[in-house]
Amino acid sequence: MGMTMIEKILARSAGVSKVSPGEVVTVDVETAVVIDLNFLPHDWREPKKVWSPDKCVVIFDHIAPASDERSAILHTTGRDFVRNQKIKRFHDVGPDQGIAHQLVADFGYALPGTVLVCVDSHTCSGGAFNCAARGIGGPELIYVLATGKTWFQVGTTVRYEFHGALPPVLNSKDLIIHIANVYGDHATQNVEYAGPGVANMSLNARRTLSTMSAEISAEFATFEADELCQEYLRSRTDRPFEPQFPDPDASYDDVRTIDLSALEPLVAYPDTIVKNGRPVREAAGERVDQAFIGSCANGTLDDLEVAARIVKGRRVDSRVRFIVTPGSQAIYREALRRGYIADLMEAGAVVTASTCGACAGLSAGALAPGERCITASTRNYKGRMGSQEAEIFLASPATVAATALRGTITDPREFI
Repeated sequence: MGMTMIEKILARSAGVSKVSPGEVVTVDVETAVVIDLNFLPHDWREPKKVWSPDKCVVIFDHIAPASDERSAILHTTGRDFVRNQKIKRFHDVGPDQGIAHQLVADFGYALPGTVLVCVDSHTCSGGAFNCAARGIGGPELIYVLATGKTWFQVGTTVRYEFHGALPPVLNSKDLIIHIANVYGDHATQNVEYAGPGVANMSLNARRTLSTMSAEISAEFATFEADELCQEYLRSRTDRPFEPQFPDPDASYDDVRTIDLSALEPLVAYPDTIVKNGRPVREAAGERVDQAFIGSCANGTLDDLEVAARIVKGRRVDSRVRFIVTPGSQAIYREALRRGYIADLMEAGAVVTASTCGACAGLSAGALAPGERCITASTRNYKGRMGSQEAEIFLASPATVAATALRGTITDPREFI
Protein backbone atom coordinates (compact mmCIF):
# COMPACT_ATOMS: atom_id res chain seq x y z
CA MET A 1 0.00 0.00 0.00
CA GLY A 2 1.06 3.57 -0.66
CA MET A 3 1.36 6.45 1.80
CA THR A 4 -0.81 9.41 2.72
CA MET A 5 0.48 12.98 2.59
CA ILE A 6 1.55 13.07 6.22
CA GLU A 7 3.17 9.64 6.01
CA LYS A 8 5.23 10.77 3.01
CA ILE A 9 6.33 13.97 4.79
CA LEU A 10 7.36 12.05 7.91
CA ALA A 11 9.16 9.40 5.85
CA ARG A 12 11.04 12.09 3.90
CA SER A 13 12.00 13.90 7.13
CA ALA A 14 13.10 10.63 8.74
CA GLY A 15 15.23 9.68 5.74
CA VAL A 16 13.38 6.40 5.14
CA SER A 17 11.44 5.07 2.18
CA LYS A 18 8.22 4.26 4.03
CA VAL A 19 6.42 4.71 7.35
CA SER A 20 3.22 3.03 8.54
CA PRO A 21 0.63 3.73 11.24
CA GLY A 22 1.82 2.64 14.67
CA GLU A 23 5.52 3.21 13.99
CA VAL A 24 7.55 5.70 16.00
CA VAL A 25 9.78 7.77 13.72
CA THR A 26 12.60 10.20 14.50
CA VAL A 27 12.52 13.13 12.08
CA ASP A 28 14.63 16.12 11.16
CA VAL A 29 12.92 19.41 12.02
CA GLU A 30 13.05 22.09 9.34
CA THR A 31 11.57 24.93 11.44
CA ALA A 32 11.29 25.45 15.20
CA VAL A 33 9.04 28.30 16.33
CA VAL A 34 9.68 29.69 19.83
CA ILE A 35 7.00 31.92 21.41
CA ASP A 36 7.06 34.25 24.40
CA LEU A 37 5.46 31.69 26.74
CA ASN A 38 8.46 29.38 26.18
CA PHE A 39 10.51 31.77 28.30
CA LEU A 40 8.61 31.16 31.55
CA PRO A 41 11.34 30.78 34.21
CA HIS A 42 10.17 27.37 35.46
CA ASP A 43 10.16 25.95 31.90
CA TRP A 44 12.98 27.62 30.02
CA ARG A 45 16.48 26.19 29.73
CA GLU A 46 18.56 27.81 27.01
CA PRO A 47 20.60 25.31 24.99
CA LYS A 48 24.33 26.00 24.93
CA LYS A 49 24.02 26.18 21.16
CA VAL A 50 20.96 26.07 18.88
CA TRP A 51 21.41 23.37 16.24
CA SER A 52 20.67 25.79 13.39
CA PRO A 53 19.86 29.45 14.13
CA ASP A 54 18.62 29.88 10.55
CA LYS A 55 15.91 27.27 11.17
CA CYS A 56 14.69 28.91 14.37
CA VAL A 57 11.96 31.58 14.56
CA VAL A 58 11.20 33.57 17.72
CA ILE A 59 7.82 35.30 18.01
CA PHE A 60 6.28 37.31 20.85
CA ASP A 61 2.54 36.82 20.48
CA HIS A 62 0.63 35.57 23.50
CA ILE A 63 1.19 38.69 25.61
CA ALA A 64 2.47 41.36 23.24
CA PRO A 65 3.06 44.13 24.11
CA ALA A 66 3.84 42.97 27.65
CA SER A 67 0.91 43.52 30.02
CA ASP A 68 2.75 43.28 33.37
CA GLU A 69 6.19 42.72 34.90
CA ARG A 70 5.96 38.94 34.48
CA SER A 71 5.34 39.11 30.73
CA ALA A 72 7.97 41.84 30.34
CA ILE A 73 10.53 39.46 31.86
CA LEU A 74 9.51 36.78 29.34
CA HIS A 75 10.33 39.24 26.58
CA THR A 76 13.71 40.28 27.98
CA THR A 77 14.65 36.60 28.37
CA GLY A 78 13.61 35.98 24.78
CA ARG A 79 15.59 38.95 23.47
CA ASP A 80 18.69 37.68 25.30
CA PHE A 81 18.18 34.26 23.68
CA VAL A 82 17.91 35.80 20.21
CA ARG A 83 21.14 37.78 20.75
CA ASN A 84 23.04 34.87 22.29
CA GLN A 85 22.10 32.46 19.50
CA LYS A 86 22.29 35.00 16.63
CA ILE A 87 18.74 34.25 15.48
CA LYS A 88 17.69 36.48 12.60
CA ARG A 89 14.02 35.51 12.23
CA PHE A 90 12.76 37.40 15.28
CA HIS A 91 9.36 39.07 15.66
CA ASP A 92 9.49 41.45 18.60
CA VAL A 93 6.77 43.94 19.52
CA GLY A 94 6.60 46.28 16.52
CA PRO A 95 5.74 46.38 12.82
CA ASP A 96 6.40 42.65 12.25
CA GLN A 97 4.47 41.60 15.35
CA GLY A 98 1.69 39.04 15.09
CA ILE A 99 0.22 35.77 16.24
CA ALA A 100 2.77 33.01 15.61
CA HIS A 101 0.74 30.89 13.21
CA GLN A 102 -0.31 33.93 11.20
CA LEU A 103 3.32 35.01 10.89
CA VAL A 104 4.27 31.49 9.82
CA ALA A 105 1.88 32.09 6.92
CA ASP A 106 2.84 35.73 6.29
CA PHE A 107 6.55 34.96 6.05
CA GLY A 108 6.46 31.55 4.40
CA TYR A 109 7.99 29.68 7.33
CA ALA A 110 5.92 26.49 6.82
CA LEU A 111 7.55 24.75 3.87
CA PRO A 112 5.82 21.94 1.95
CA GLY A 113 7.18 18.48 2.68
CA THR A 114 8.91 19.50 5.92
CA VAL A 115 8.37 19.35 9.69
CA LEU A 116 7.60 22.47 11.76
CA VAL A 117 7.16 22.44 15.55
CA CYS A 118 6.08 24.91 18.23
CA VAL A 119 4.69 24.49 21.74
CA ASP A 120 1.32 25.99 20.81
CA SER A 121 -1.40 23.43 20.11
CA HIS A 122 -2.62 25.31 17.03
CA THR A 123 0.69 24.79 15.25
CA CYS A 124 -1.26 22.47 12.92
CA SER A 125 -2.20 25.73 11.17
CA GLY A 126 0.92 25.25 9.03
CA GLY A 127 -0.63 22.15 7.49
CA ALA A 128 -2.40 24.46 5.05
CA PHE A 129 0.99 24.65 3.30
CA ASN A 130 1.56 20.88 3.02
CA CYS A 131 3.75 21.01 6.13
CA ALA A 132 3.80 18.48 8.98
CA ALA A 133 3.20 21.15 11.61
CA ARG A 134 2.43 20.14 15.18
CA GLY A 135 2.50 21.36 18.75
CA ILE A 136 4.96 19.69 21.14
CA GLY A 137 5.86 20.10 24.83
CA GLY A 138 8.20 22.77 26.19
CA PRO A 139 11.01 20.38 27.21
CA GLU A 140 10.74 18.65 23.83
CA LEU A 141 11.14 22.00 22.05
CA ILE A 142 14.34 22.65 23.99
CA TYR A 143 15.56 19.23 22.81
CA VAL A 144 14.69 20.23 19.23
CA LEU A 145 16.61 23.50 19.59
CA ALA A 146 19.67 21.55 20.73
CA THR A 147 19.51 18.65 18.24
CA GLY A 148 17.20 19.54 15.34
CA LYS A 149 15.29 16.30 15.83
CA THR A 150 12.07 15.05 17.38
CA TRP A 151 9.86 11.96 17.18
CA PHE A 152 6.24 11.17 16.38
CA GLN A 153 4.11 8.08 16.41
CA VAL A 154 2.53 7.70 13.00
CA GLY A 155 -1.27 7.77 13.22
CA THR A 156 -3.90 6.61 10.79
CA THR A 157 -5.45 9.17 8.43
CA VAL A 158 -8.96 10.32 7.56
CA ARG A 159 -9.34 12.01 4.18
CA TYR A 160 -11.95 14.70 3.54
CA GLU A 161 -12.82 15.40 -0.08
CA PHE A 162 -14.54 18.74 -0.64
CA HIS A 163 -16.82 19.51 -3.57
CA GLY A 164 -18.41 22.80 -4.60
CA ALA A 165 -17.83 26.06 -2.77
CA LEU A 166 -18.98 27.58 0.50
CA PRO A 167 -21.98 29.89 0.07
CA PRO A 168 -21.37 33.63 0.54
CA VAL A 169 -20.85 34.71 4.17
CA LEU A 170 -19.87 31.19 5.27
CA ASN A 171 -16.38 30.54 6.56
CA SER A 172 -14.19 27.53 7.25
CA LYS A 173 -15.26 27.95 10.89
CA ASP A 174 -18.71 26.78 9.81
CA LEU A 175 -17.05 23.86 8.02
CA ILE A 176 -15.03 22.68 11.03
CA ILE A 177 -18.10 22.93 13.27
CA HIS A 178 -19.93 20.78 10.72
CA ILE A 179 -17.11 18.20 10.72
CA ALA A 180 -17.00 18.16 14.53
CA ASN A 181 -20.78 17.79 14.68
CA VAL A 182 -21.07 14.94 12.20
CA TYR A 183 -17.86 12.99 12.82
CA GLY A 184 -16.82 13.86 16.39
CA ASP A 185 -13.22 14.02 17.53
CA HIS A 186 -10.25 12.58 15.64
CA ALA A 187 -7.94 11.66 18.52
CA THR A 188 -4.77 9.84 17.37
CA GLN A 189 -5.74 10.43 13.73
CA ASN A 190 -4.38 12.68 11.01
CA VAL A 191 -6.70 14.55 8.67
CA GLU A 192 -6.06 15.15 4.98
CA TYR A 193 -8.07 17.86 3.19
CA ALA A 194 -8.43 17.49 -0.56
CA GLY A 195 -10.91 17.29 -3.44
CA PRO A 196 -11.94 19.78 -6.15
CA GLY A 197 -13.58 22.09 -3.61
CA VAL A 198 -10.16 23.04 -2.19
CA ALA A 199 -9.51 25.08 -5.33
CA ASN A 200 -12.43 27.29 -4.28
CA MET A 201 -10.88 27.96 -0.86
CA SER A 202 -8.48 30.84 -0.28
CA LEU A 203 -5.27 30.14 1.62
CA ASN A 204 -6.81 32.00 4.54
CA ALA A 205 -9.79 29.65 4.46
CA ARG A 206 -7.47 26.65 4.37
CA ARG A 207 -5.53 28.02 7.32
CA THR A 208 -8.68 28.47 9.37
CA LEU A 209 -9.54 24.82 8.76
CA SER A 210 -6.07 23.43 9.48
CA THR A 211 -5.78 25.61 12.62
CA MET A 212 -9.15 24.52 13.95
CA SER A 213 -8.26 20.86 13.37
CA ALA A 214 -6.70 21.01 16.84
CA GLU A 215 -10.25 21.31 18.20
CA ILE A 216 -11.15 17.89 16.83
CA SER A 217 -7.94 16.48 18.38
CA ALA A 218 -6.23 15.74 15.06
CA GLU A 219 -2.52 14.92 15.22
CA PHE A 220 -1.64 16.52 11.87
CA ALA A 221 -3.84 18.35 9.36
CA THR A 222 -2.54 18.69 5.81
CA PHE A 223 -3.52 20.10 2.43
CA GLU A 224 -1.85 19.44 -0.90
CA ALA A 225 0.51 22.16 -2.11
CA ASP A 226 -1.39 23.21 -5.23
CA GLU A 227 -0.20 25.97 -7.56
CA LEU A 228 -1.87 28.69 -5.46
CA CYS A 229 0.01 27.50 -2.39
CA GLN A 230 3.34 27.17 -4.16
CA GLU A 231 3.12 30.58 -5.83
CA TYR A 232 2.24 32.17 -2.48
CA LEU A 233 5.29 30.64 -0.80
CA ARG A 234 7.66 31.49 -3.64
CA SER A 235 6.65 35.14 -3.21
CA ARG A 236 7.66 34.99 0.47
CA THR A 237 10.71 32.74 0.70
CA ASP A 238 13.66 31.66 -1.39
CA ARG A 239 14.11 28.45 0.61
CA PRO A 240 13.67 25.25 -1.43
CA PHE A 241 10.79 22.89 -0.76
CA GLU A 242 9.48 19.62 -2.12
CA PRO A 243 5.67 19.15 -1.86
CA GLN A 244 4.38 15.71 -0.96
CA PHE A 245 1.22 14.25 -2.47
CA PRO A 246 -0.65 11.11 -1.41
CA ASP A 247 -0.06 7.92 -3.34
CA PRO A 248 -3.03 6.73 -5.43
CA ASP A 249 -3.20 3.56 -3.31
CA ALA A 250 -2.78 5.28 0.06
CA SER A 251 -4.61 3.64 2.95
CA TYR A 252 -7.14 5.66 4.96
CA ASP A 253 -9.29 5.00 8.01
CA ASP A 254 -12.09 6.61 6.05
CA VAL A 255 -12.69 8.84 3.02
CA ARG A 256 -15.50 11.35 3.59
CA THR A 257 -17.12 13.60 1.01
CA ILE A 258 -18.55 17.02 1.91
CA ASP A 259 -20.59 19.26 -0.39
CA LEU A 260 -19.49 22.73 0.69
CA SER A 261 -22.43 24.38 -1.07
CA ALA A 262 -24.89 22.54 1.18
CA LEU A 263 -23.61 24.05 4.44
CA GLU A 264 -25.24 26.84 6.44
CA PRO A 265 -23.98 29.14 9.24
CA LEU A 266 -23.34 27.18 12.43
CA VAL A 267 -22.51 28.02 16.03
CA ALA A 268 -20.87 25.78 18.63
CA TYR A 269 -22.51 26.08 22.03
CA PRO A 270 -20.35 26.62 25.15
CA ASP A 271 -17.64 24.25 26.36
CA THR A 272 -16.77 22.21 23.22
CA ILE A 273 -17.24 22.17 19.47
CA VAL A 274 -17.46 18.37 19.24
CA LYS A 275 -21.07 17.25 18.73
CA ASN A 276 -22.17 20.65 20.04
CA GLY A 277 -23.00 22.75 16.98
CA ARG A 278 -26.36 24.06 15.86
CA PRO A 279 -27.56 26.11 12.89
CA VAL A 280 -27.33 29.80 13.70
CA ARG A 281 -31.01 30.17 12.79
CA GLU A 282 -31.86 27.82 15.69
CA ALA A 283 -29.56 29.68 18.10
CA ALA A 284 -30.97 33.09 17.16
CA GLY A 285 -31.92 35.15 20.17
CA GLU A 286 -29.22 33.94 22.58
CA ARG A 287 -27.94 37.14 24.20
CA VAL A 288 -24.23 38.01 24.46
CA ASP A 289 -22.15 40.58 26.33
CA GLN A 290 -19.09 40.44 24.10
CA ALA A 291 -18.26 39.64 20.48
CA PHE A 292 -14.69 38.86 19.44
CA ILE A 293 -12.98 38.37 16.07
CA GLY A 294 -9.31 37.42 15.99
CA SER A 295 -6.81 34.67 16.86
CA CYS A 296 -4.65 32.47 14.67
CA ALA A 297 -7.84 30.98 13.20
CA ASN A 298 -9.81 34.08 12.22
CA GLY A 299 -7.69 37.21 12.30
CA THR A 300 -7.10 37.23 8.52
CA LEU A 301 -7.82 39.95 6.01
CA ASP A 302 -10.72 37.85 4.68
CA ASP A 303 -12.24 37.80 8.17
CA LEU A 304 -11.88 41.54 8.72
CA GLU A 305 -13.34 42.24 5.30
CA VAL A 306 -16.56 40.28 5.87
CA ALA A 307 -17.00 41.73 9.36
CA ALA A 308 -16.52 45.27 8.05
CA ARG A 309 -18.99 44.63 5.23
CA ILE A 310 -21.66 43.55 7.71
CA VAL A 311 -21.28 46.41 10.19
CA LYS A 312 -20.57 49.24 7.73
CA GLY A 313 -23.09 52.04 8.21
CA ARG A 314 -24.60 50.32 11.26
CA ARG A 315 -24.01 50.45 15.02
CA VAL A 316 -23.00 47.76 17.47
CA ASP A 317 -25.62 47.10 20.14
CA SER A 318 -24.93 49.29 23.19
CA ARG A 319 -24.90 46.25 25.48
CA VAL A 320 -22.11 44.51 23.53
CA ARG A 321 -18.34 44.98 23.60
CA PHE A 322 -17.13 44.24 20.07
CA ILE A 323 -13.37 43.51 20.03
CA VAL A 324 -11.37 42.86 16.86
CA THR A 325 -7.74 41.68 16.81
CA PRO A 326 -5.97 41.39 13.44
CA GLY A 327 -3.74 38.31 13.18
CA SER A 328 -0.64 40.40 12.40
CA GLN A 329 0.34 44.04 12.22
CA ALA A 330 0.79 43.60 8.46
CA ILE A 331 -2.87 42.54 8.21
CA TYR A 332 -3.80 45.50 10.43
CA ARG A 333 -2.02 47.92 8.09
CA GLU A 334 -3.61 46.44 4.96
CA ALA A 335 -7.05 46.49 6.60
CA LEU A 336 -6.45 50.17 7.43
CA ARG A 337 -5.52 50.87 3.83
CA ARG A 338 -8.68 49.19 2.55
CA GLY A 339 -10.95 50.99 5.01
CA TYR A 340 -12.01 47.90 6.99
CA ILE A 341 -10.66 49.26 10.29
CA ALA A 342 -12.51 52.54 9.88
CA ASP A 343 -15.76 50.74 9.10
CA LEU A 344 -15.37 48.51 12.15
CA MET A 345 -14.45 51.33 14.54
CA GLU A 346 -17.15 53.67 13.27
CA ALA A 347 -19.67 50.91 13.97
CA GLY A 348 -18.40 50.68 17.56
CA ALA A 349 -15.67 48.01 17.49
CA VAL A 350 -12.44 48.28 19.46
CA VAL A 351 -9.47 47.17 17.34
CA THR A 352 -6.41 45.95 19.26
CA ALA A 353 -2.78 45.27 18.42
CA SER A 354 -2.02 41.80 17.05
CA THR A 355 -1.77 39.35 19.96
CA CYS A 356 -3.39 36.18 21.26
CA GLY A 357 -5.01 38.38 23.91
CA ALA A 358 -8.73 37.79 24.31
CA CYS A 359 -8.66 34.36 22.66
CA ALA A 360 -6.75 32.91 25.61
CA GLY A 361 -8.13 35.26 28.27
CA LEU A 362 -4.72 36.90 28.62
CA SER A 363 -5.57 40.53 27.85
CA ALA A 364 -7.83 42.87 25.91
CA GLY A 365 -11.15 41.10 26.42
CA ALA A 366 -11.19 38.68 29.36
CA LEU A 367 -14.66 37.63 30.58
CA ALA A 368 -16.21 38.03 34.03
CA PRO A 369 -18.41 35.42 35.79
CA GLY A 370 -21.82 35.09 34.15
CA GLU A 371 -20.82 36.87 30.94
CA ARG A 372 -21.45 35.42 27.51
CA CYS A 373 -19.24 35.87 24.48
CA ILE A 374 -19.58 34.87 20.84
CA THR A 375 -16.14 34.47 19.33
CA ALA A 376 -14.46 33.83 16.00
CA SER A 377 -11.36 32.45 17.68
CA THR A 378 -10.17 28.94 18.47
CA ARG A 379 -11.70 27.57 21.68
CA ASN A 380 -14.77 27.70 23.87
CA TYR A 381 -14.03 25.48 26.87
CA LYS A 382 -14.73 26.72 30.40
CA GLY A 383 -12.26 29.38 31.49
CA ARG A 384 -10.70 29.81 28.07
CA MET A 385 -11.43 33.53 27.88
CA GLY A 386 -11.40 34.37 31.57
CA SER A 387 -13.86 33.24 34.21
CA GLN A 388 -14.79 29.56 34.53
CA GLU A 389 -18.35 30.84 34.93
CA ALA A 390 -18.46 32.63 31.58
CA GLU A 391 -20.07 31.06 28.50
CA ILE A 392 -18.42 31.06 25.06
CA PHE A 393 -20.18 30.47 21.74
CA LEU A 394 -17.90 29.74 18.77
CA ALA A 395 -18.87 30.96 15.28
CA SER A 396 -17.63 32.52 12.05
CA PRO A 397 -16.56 36.19 11.79
CA ALA A 398 -19.74 36.99 9.83
CA THR A 399 -21.95 35.51 12.54
CA VAL A 400 -19.98 37.32 15.25
CA ALA A 401 -20.31 40.67 13.47
CA ALA A 402 -24.04 40.22 12.90
CA THR A 403 -24.49 39.24 16.54
CA ALA A 404 -22.57 42.33 17.70
CA LEU A 405 -25.12 44.50 15.88
CA ARG A 406 -28.16 42.84 17.46
CA GLY A 407 -26.83 41.84 20.88
CA THR A 408 -28.23 38.36 20.32
CA ILE A 409 -26.97 35.54 18.08
CA THR A 410 -27.97 36.47 14.53
CA ASP A 411 -27.78 34.82 11.13
CA PRO A 412 -25.34 36.93 9.05
CA ARG A 413 -27.35 36.28 5.90
CA GLU A 414 -29.81 38.85 7.21
CA PHE A 415 -27.19 41.53 6.49
CA ILE A 416 -25.60 40.19 3.30
